[in-house]
Amino acid sequence: MKVKTLKPTKVNVITLGCSKNTFDSEVLMAQLKANDIAVEHESASGDHNVVVINTCGFIDNAKQESIDMILNYANAKDQGLVEKVYVTGCLSQRYAPELKDGIPQVDAWFGTRDLPRLLKTLKADYKHELVGERLLTTPVHYAYFKISEGCDRKCSFCAIPLMRGQHISTPIEALVKSAKQLAANGTKELILIAQDLTYYGLDIYKKRNLHELLAQLSDVEGIDWIRLHYAFPSGFPMEILDVMNERSNICKYLDMPLQHGSTNMLKRMRRGITQERTEVLVDTIRQKVPGIGIRTTLIAGFPGETEADHADNLRWIERMRFDRLGAFTYSHEEDTHAHTMEDDVPADIKQQRATEIMELQGGISFDLNQEKVGKTFRVLVDKAEGGFYFARTEHDSPEVDNDVLIPTSAGHLRIGDFAEVRITEAREHELSAMPV
Repeated sequence: MKVKTLKPTKVNVITLGCSKNTFDSEVLMAQLKANDIAVEHESASGDHNVVVINTCGFIDNAKQESIDMILNYANAKDQGLVEKVYVTGCLSQRYAPELKDGIPQVDAWFGTRDLPRLLKTLKADYKHELVGERLLTTPVHYAYFKISEGCDRKCSFCAIPLMRGQHISTPIEALVKSAKQLAANGTKELILIAQDLTYYGLDIYKKRNLHELLAQLSDVEGIDWIRLHYAFPSGFPMEILDVMNERSNICKYLDMPLQHGSTNMLKRMRRGITQERTEVLVDTIRQKVPGIGIRTTLIAGFPGETEADHADNLRWIERMRFDRLGAFTYSHEEDTHAHTMEDDVPADIKQQRATEIMELQGGISFDLNQEKVGKTFRVLVDKAEGGFYFARTEHDSPEVDNDVLIPTSAGHLRIGDFAEVRITEAREHELSAMPV
């Protein structure tokens, strides 16, 4: 075992889960750096003596990944490879009382809104003047941009309100200031994230105010793309579509998790909408913003889902022809309304239904991508790897959507720059292109 030393603190931040956790880790890292504490994100150097694990507690797989990571560093502490292990984030918020006794190597547990307390433990002062500043873990040309915290929705399957608390909007002036800071440092794309974007402003402005926020962010010099993630369908504020049409730097892209196409399932999920109303909403969005790319997420195997519900869902997917779609299997979460229901769909049937959804979507995506062959698109270049530049159109978000592959032999492109390309070939979830 290594002998403990008095060497200066060096923190390694590990991030698990969604983009909201990424944002939180970046804020933590900026605060530590401002306190002259050395910090890295997911460092492989092995020379750090303090580890902060930002956990996810959303569904079973994510929870297990977080627990495995904690155990990994608990073992590293036993071997003297690290001195302190701290755990924060959603899993810690929800399950710390149960986990404390089983993993005593963890020095302290923190919830999703415990940043000042975590900093104090790390012997750092919370600097209010740094509100909005972050140490980006993404490539500098794009940044996740959280506009609110928490959620007031009552979806029966979701434990997010238990982990993130009630909805709190960040004031427009603070967000604009943060956007200007990011733009000054080279960020060109803001990916707006929240548990529910469409709820923005209700708490502080007493009205849905996403459209005004978008207009003001759109005016920030240097921001070329603004992308919307996680809109709720019920009570969708149509004003944002007008701003999307008016402002060329607001991407014609909308991530709107719809969860299911069956009215029976939507009712059991407490989504406040029906299949028919969902179809009207999507049709209206497409009419008001021609060419918009819509991404959605669906749950397979929710309690009570019958073969008829699943078949109805598949027919609905076929009719809707979403540009992007992801599916995951239902996870039975304690303290949610759905947990009072019998988790009656066997795991293998859940997985089979999720697979059938993705196979159907694969065919739809292939057909939609074929329509792009021969057309010209403006793309943002993310990286160069394996002889190709990886880029994205305005209809594609990083990590979850299509990549546009451009041979590096076709000419020099700079990472983080925009380029005009012509699509030469299309596959299910990938496009090939050449510079124009």
